[in-house]
Amino acid sequence: MGSLRFLRFLMISNNHLSGQLPSALQNCSGIHTLDLGGNRFSGNVPAWIGDRMPNLLILRLRSNLFHGSIPSQLCSLSSLHILDLGENNLSGFIPSCVGNLSGMASEIDSERYEGELTVLRKGREDLYKSILYLVNSMDLSHNNLSGEVPEGVTNLTRLGTLNLNQLSGVIPSGMASLTSLNHLNLSYNNLSGRIPTGNQLQTLEDPSINENNPALCGPPTTANCPGDDQPPKPRSGDNEEDENENRDGFEIKWFYVSMGSGFAVGFWGVCGTLIVKNSWRHAYFRLVYDVKEWLLMVISLNVARLRRKLNLGSI
Repeated sequence: MGSLRFLRFLMISNNHLSGQLPSALQNCSGIHTLDLGGNRFSGNVPAWIGDRMPNLLILRLRSNLFHGSIPSQLCSLSSLHILDLGENNLSGFIPSCVGNLSGMASEIDSERYEGELTVLRKGREDLYKSILYLVNSMDLSHNNLSGEVPEGVTNLTRLGTLNLNQLSGVIPSGMASLTSLNHLNLSYNNLSGRIPTGNQLQTLEDPSINENNPALCGPPTTANCPGDDQPPKPRSGDNEEDENENRDGFEIKWFYVSMGSGFAVGFWGVCGTLIVKNSWRHAYFRLVYDVKEWLLMVISLNVARLRRKLNLGSI
């Protein structure tokens, strides 16, 4: 296999292969996709993957028996946009140079892709085919890693999925600017401090992403950070605005009360008088009757005149 210099895709996942990766693979320098997930490979993750496979776009070693630390040589894979080392026995720190994986910060040429790949996202395995070139993912979960979340992660501006485990310290504030991030899993870590506020981290709806991090505080968790439970002191300008609003509301209420009272007094002043005084009531209804008779007479005269004019016009 080491003589296959023009090999582009090596995808032999979910078999029963075991042992260490053969060193002859480093001769496949033109390889784009290396998917060996779901086997029983062991030993250290070979450093020569980073040294001898500069065109690598996808590296999936998930669900094997690799141990040791993540080699810093992987940071030289500037075209890599899917890195899945989850479910191994890796330990140590995440390399601080992880921000050099510029493939997770740039557009990818779709013509370089063939085949399909399974990516763990939001707790389930999704199979990607035609849109695989759009996926930017880093999964280091279910290992024994330690240390802090590297600041370099904030450089991966097109990163869509990030799964990390067993880390400590604070979440880098720059992660709030990862606008392409649609799935972040920081559960089962030892993270602490306030979750950075800003564009993205408050829009992720899954509450489990921060699970089992009791020292985290601030939205979207329900825990208050130190100082959050102290109500802010009102400003003098705010007091004046509140007084003006109260005064305006009081005046509006009195306007409606006075308008309603005036209507009631006027209505019952007229109707009440007609009910109580018989002479006024008879005079009122007599006036109404006379006005009605006058209107009927005027209408009758006008109708008669109109008929005469129409008859004369037809002769």
